[in-house]
Parts: sequence; C-alpha cells; structure tokens
Amino acid sequence: MLQRVASVVSVGLVLLVGAHSALTQEPNAELEKTLHQGGEAMRAGHLEEAAASFSRSVELAPTVAEAHFNLGLVRLQQGRVDEASSLFKKALILKPQLRGANLFLGIAAYRKNDYGVAMAALRRETKLDPKNAVAYMWIGVTQLATGDIDAATGSLDRAAELNPNDVDILYHRGRAHMMVSQESYERMYEVDPKSWRIHQALAQAYVKADRLGEAVKQCREAIEMKPEEPGLHEELADVYWDQNQLASAETEFENELKIDPESLSSMYKLGVVSLERSKPEAAARLLSEVVRRSPEAAEAHYQLGRAQVQLGNVDDAITQFSAAVANSARSKSYSHRDSYTDVLRQSYYQLAQLYRRAHRTEESRAALESFMRLKQQADTQRTQTFEDKLRRSAESQDSAQ
Repeated sequence: MLQRVASVVSVGLVLLVGAHSALTQEPNAELEKTLHQGGEAMRAGHLEEAAASFSRSVELAPTVAEAHFNLGLVRLQQGRVDEASSLFKKALILKPQLRGANLFLGIAAYRKNDYGVAMAALRRETKLDPKNAVAYMWIGVTQLATGDIDAATGSLDRAAELNPNDVDILYHRGRAHMMVSQESYERMYEVDPKSWRIHQALAQAYVKADRLGEAVKQCREAIEMKPEEPGLHEELADVYWDQNQLASAETEFENELKIDPESLSSMYKLGVVSLERSKPEAAARLLSEVVRRSPEAAEAHYQLGRAQVQLGNVDDAITQFSAAVANSARSKSYSHRDSYTDVLRQSYYQLAQLYRRAHRTEESRAALESFMRLKQQADTQRTQTFEDKLRRSAESQDSAQ
C-alpha cells in the first residue's frame, strides 16, 4: 500500500511551492532545488537522498505544513513510523485542512496498532475529502483489524464505489465479504447443523472450488430435505451444465419450472440447453417467452436467433440478432456464460452471414466490419490480460527472492 506514497509526494510539492510563494512573494531558489531533488529521489526510490532533501526543505521553511508532510511520507516509507507521525501532526498544526495528512497519520497509527487514533484521523480525512477512496479503504482495513466486519464491508463498498478498478480496494473488499460469509455459515451451523441450507452452502463452495461431483452430491442432499424449495433444482442444473451433462441439466431446469413457473433464468437456461441438444422448436418456444417478458435481454434474443437459424427462419433470425445488438449494452443477463460483448460480437457475425444469404450485400459488409472490429478488441484485451498475468507472476517471483 505504501507504494502509493510517491504519487502523493508530488501533490505535496505542488502545494509547498504555492504556499511558499504566497508567504514570501519571491521564489526561494534553494528551497525549490531541495523540493525538486527530494521529489526526484523519492520517485527513483532513493529514500535517504529524498529524506536529506526534504529535511533541508523543513529547515528552509519550518512554518510550511507541506514541508513537514513531504518528509513524513519519506519517513513512513522508511519504516520510521513515530517520526512520520510527528511530522504529519506538525503539518496538521500548521495547516489543519491539509489534504492527505490525516490519511497518512491514520496509516502510521494503523502500523503501530493504534486503531483508535487511526480511525479518528481517517475519519477526518473523509470529512475533508469525501471522495477519497483510499481513506475509506483504510477505514475498512482498520475496522477489519478491530473485528468490526460488518462496518468494514460498508466502508470498503464505499471505497469500491468511488474507485471501482483499484486492485487494493477490491482485494480488501473481497476479503471482508468473505469473512462475513464465513461468519454467517459458522453461525448457521451452530444454530442448525442439520439444515438443508448447510448442504446448499457447501454445494456453492464446491462449485467455486471446481469440485463439481461433490457439489452435485450436496445439491441432491438439499433437494431431498427441501424438494419444493425454489432455486435448488436450478443450482443443481447449473452444476450438471458445467459438467456438460446436458440431459440431466435439462431435467433439473424442467423440475425448477414446475416449482417456479415464473423463473426467467431457468426458462432461459432450459431454452439454451434444449438448443444445444438439437431441439430448436422447444428452444424457440421457451426463448420467445423470455424475450416477451424481458425484451431487453440481449442474450435471449441472441439464443432465439440461433434457434430460428436452425429452424430455417432467416428473417426471424435477423430480427432477433438485430435486437441482441440493440440491447447488448443494457442487457440483463440470465447466465454467466456470455458477456454482453460476446453476445454483441457473435450477433454481428451471425447477421453478416444471414445478410449475405439474403443478398443484402452492404448490410452484410457493415455487420462483418463490426464483428472484425470487436474481435480485434477482444484479441487485444486477451493479449493484454495474458501479459499482465506474466508481469504480476514475475513481480511475485522477484519479491519472493
């Protein structure tokens, strides 16, 4: 987490130069030089050099809060936590509204296991900067350390809301929610160790661990104890589908619809399984009902288009694939198997083929160009993802040595 320090240093430097100019009305060449040297050394990871430069800046500008703040950042990264805390406190005395000072004071207190001081400082930071995702993350981390798991999930959810792509935030948020789940399951077992819910929870855990045979067994145990419970047959059907046991999946989706005839997710999945089992008439009937009830479901339009192709209904297929394209960005998904980008890309491919069969040359060319553009984007994304995995693996190996 302290790898973030360097980026905050640059903010401190900008504030310091502005504050000094306001005080003196004249630039101080030596001060500017020490700030520049400290910043460069910090970015290069030369902490001793950075500390020397920023110490000199404190000597040159002892009443400027940002000077103390910058030196505090270096001391914190050096592990000199007490000294860093003192510097952050000095900065806040000089300038109580200084952004970032309470954040790093809180981090320093957390590292000393002084969670009360940490929480107070981090709360002050969020009052000064209500959109500071990192401050909310550290509040959540501190709450986890004190055992307040429910509060931690709320804080980390807020952090993820503010910065949904931050890996650190996502890690701590996932850990918090995992702890809540574990706590709930343990309590559930204490209350009623023979409950069918225990088997359902175990089945879901086995699915995540890719232990599908054991997941099937637990699903069956739950169904035996609670045969009319909505959702259980669908969960079992999903596992069979993952195992490519399509006939068993089809049976369980049918069983689910007997219990809950309004389940659009089971209706959709049964339609797709029927299509994969070469039953386009049954698939078209089910999927037509799904798109009637949920016209924004791009996946259902796409799968219904596939069924119409198998039935030889070219115009109806074009209509469904066109609807899939139109709804792909705002679609409600009934399955984890296809993302909306997959649906969009494959819909364009199908349209290109169908337009060509219908001798609609220009429309076929336009659809094919859209397909190729999306395919290139997907290929680029896969390559980037693979390279990122290799880079993270190499970094992990380096840090382990």
